[in-house]
Amino acid sequence: MAVKDFALPDLGEGLTESELVSWKVAVGDSVHLNQIIAEVETAKALVELPAPYDGRVSRLYVEPGVTVAVGEPLVAFEVAGAEPEPAGAPDGAGDGADVAEPTLVGYGARPDATTRPARRARPGLAPAGQAREADPARDTAAAADPAPAAAQAATATALAERPRATPPVRKLARERGIDLGTVTGTGARGLITRQDLDAVAAGGPATAGGSHRLPVSAAPTAPATPSAPATADRGDVRIPIRGVRKATAEAMVRSAFSAPQATVFLTVDVTATSELVERLRARTAEGDARPGLLAVVAKALCLAIRRTPEVNARWDDAAQEIVQSGAVHLGIAAATPRGLLVPVVRDADLLPLTDLAGAIRTLAETARSGRTAPVDLSGSTITITNVGVFGVDAGTPIVTPGEAAILALGAVRRQPWEHDGGIALRDVLTLALSFDHRIVDGQQASILLADLGRILNDPASVLAFV
Repeated sequence: MAVKDFALPDLGEGLTESELVSWKVAVGDSVHLNQIIAEVETAKALVELPAPYDGRVSRLYVEPGVTVAVGEPLVAFEVAGAEPEPAGAPDGAGDGADVAEPTLVGYGARPDATTRPARRARPGLAPAGQAREADPARDTAAAADPAPAAAQAATATALAERPRATPPVRKLARERGIDLGTVTGTGARGLITRQDLDAVAAGGPATAGGSHRLPVSAAPTAPATPSAPATADRGDVRIPIRGVRKATAEAMVRSAFSAPQATVFLTVDVTATSELVERLRARTAEGDARPGLLAVVAKALCLAIRRTPEVNARWDDAAQEIVQSGAVHLGIAAATPRGLLVPVVRDADLLPLTDLAGAIRTLAETARSGRTAPVDLSGSTITITNVGVFGVDAGTPIVTPGEAAILALGAVRRQPWEHDGGIALRDVLTLALSFDHRIVDGQQASILLADLGRILNDPASVLAFV
């Protein structure tokens, strides 16, 4: 038996670090090649890591919640018939170059890194450098009876740790108003599962003591009187800037301050589109994707781009060129529990409407579950964001870096509108197109938006032939 370290692989798309969310194995477990052993969270997605060997887990270097650089060791395996690690190598210090040829897609070399894995600071825990301030009384007591001191330290650490749960379970806990700090996880290494939350919701015993529910989600009570105002839970909440939020912030700042942007608006009667959507849904077979407004707009945008290809382009600063894409790779902005993600429908302009609707639905569901692969979150040439689902009429979206334009859909409103020389109640929608003014002029943006409006006003005359 030889011990082989497995380091965090290069997951692609320029990602240099990931946070370990959970282990799927424990020390002593036997694993087979490509068995899922852990989940890590990148700035773009929740990714499952497969085992690179057949063997037995001998050591877990990293605990859940730790942010690890690419190339840092995660786990050690005992592998039969493998060459031993080079003599003199520090224990647990293997890097990407020392890992034995794992057959994993996406495994890459370790980037230059000057820091070791750093665990996020936890409330109530002192920084590592301050963990042992001089305290003669404490040190003497610990030396005399180490067991109580160790138990006390373990208890303090356990109380200060963030409850272990996956992002979907955390979202479900927030929706149900359950404080994860009061729930005892029954999963591997104390991981809180959906079944644990179900038990709490049913009044079961799966708690660590105290109330299950968060104060803000408690049962309705009589409103506070002016003489006794509520003062609990009014402190500031500090949210670490990391993961999707950090990546989104960097992208938006880069876009806003590197590309001059403008927005044009168009309000259009989409009653015919609404009627078309209803007819398509009525004819859709059970189990198939039901085309909705977003799918019809996406198809209409692909058609309008044929006349105005300038909006389907990017700015190449290094080459001092504008690159017009020959294909439409359509980004669909999706709100997820982890933040805003933009999965990409490849070659959207080649898909018929029903296939496009199915692709959009699949990508949205995958994004919301946190399972989108990093490769599916990059390479878009133009993006659609549907703010209308939140009841908003219009907005001025920021162009995604590397694109020339982004289209925002507002809410469809039933309101009086001029129709056939009179006034009638019609379905009305506002479109907003933001564009990079280095690449696209106002004329081109206006032509695209006008073409899009004409298609949505009378979709049958166009979509019937594509």
